[in-house]
Amino acid sequence: MESVLSKYENQITIFPDYLEEFPDTDELVWILGKQHLLKTEKSKLLCDISARLWFTYRRKFSPIGGTGPSSDAGWGCMLRCGQMMLAQALVCRHLGRDWSWEKQKEQPKEYQQILQCFLDRKDCCYSIHQMAQMGVGEGKSIGEWFGPNTVAQVLKKLALFDEWNSLAVYVSMDNTVVIEDIKKMCCISPLNAGPTGESSLDSLNASNQSKGIAACCPAWKPLLLIVPLRLGINQINPVYVDAFKECFKMPQSLGALGGKPNNAYYFIGFLGNELIFLDPHTTQTFVDTEENGMVDDQTFHCLQSPQRMNILNLDPSVALGFFCKEEKDFDSWCSLVQKEILKENLRMFELVQKHPSHWPPFVPPAKPEVTTTGAEFIDSTEQLEEFDLEEDFEILSV
Repeated sequence: MESVLSKYENQITIFPDYLEEFPDTDELVWILGKQHLLKTEKSKLLCDISARLWFTYRRKFSPIGGTGPSSDAGWGCMLRCGQMMLAQALVCRHLGRDWSWEKQKEQPKEYQQILQCFLDRKDCCYSIHQMAQMGVGEGKSIGEWFGPNTVAQVLKKLALFDEWNSLAVYVSMDNTVVIEDIKKMCCISPLNAGPTGESSLDSLNASNQSKGIAACCPAWKPLLLIVPLRLGINQINPVYVDAFKECFKMPQSLGALGGKPNNAYYFIGFLGNELIFLDPHTTQTFVDTEENGMVDDQTFHCLQSPQRMNILNLDPSVALGFFCKEEKDFDSWCSLVQKEILKENLRMFELVQKHPSHWPPFVPPAKPEVTTTGAEFIDSTEQLEEFDLEEDFEILSV
């Protein structure tokens, strides 16, 4: 395995349709819900992009599973993109979307805690080790390439063991986001059940409806919403382009996972019809915590001008991400979707109020009952059997 992977080390994948420098234009650039006027705010734009956590191939980490690969070069690009999307959600959760990063500038302690969630060690909750081993439950061998939906399912399951961030992760099914199911998953009440044994949310809704007022959660669990989509057969259908771009304008945007066959990228915005992305296809050496407990973060931010590609060159298999810290953020997102996405004749995805009657009942995901917690749970792939396989949307091979 090592000999096969070694040829990918230190590679930087370059395609001729990538455009390195931003043009001199009056057009707006959108990055994860924020707009920048390129002509007058280029420096501010580049600072915004470099603040995003950048996860790439790494080498010389401890072998996955004890005897597996010690580098993810050549196969881990979609896992790294999933890490980047999740990291952006955690930044928004703890530091806010407007947080900025500067080289060698002291950052809040939460920033270091976020970084440590993604270090390439088996005891870090979102490490390449954890993601690869959880992928076994999705039918993926360690060292096998993932598609967008597989990564989404893996993140959903790993989040169950992450008590510090305490995220609710919802992955849509059949191109449909169900409001009722998300509210059921994210609404937290001090009481687990009403006096008749019904769920606290059902009890709250019934009470509010009897009073003629809209239901509102007593407390909200921060939501990571991932929408896997297939926007065409062999290439993206141009009819979806405008709606796809609108998603990057939403304040809740976490960008998109996608790319080209077997080459994944983390898309964070657009300029005209060009998507802006962070590229994980650079192999760097494993970085661990230092003696003082801090992580040297110099290799976790991309300081070069970001790459771009024409949106029509995108493989049609993608996954959109959104973060809703509070219930009002989710309600606002629903309004934006109804206004900008559902207005199209051929809709990119559906947003419905009620759980479809022909679907199986919705059961919020729960942490399996095991004797260990967190990352230790999947130290052995034999313990993955409690998770069901999910339908997959994979990027097509060529």
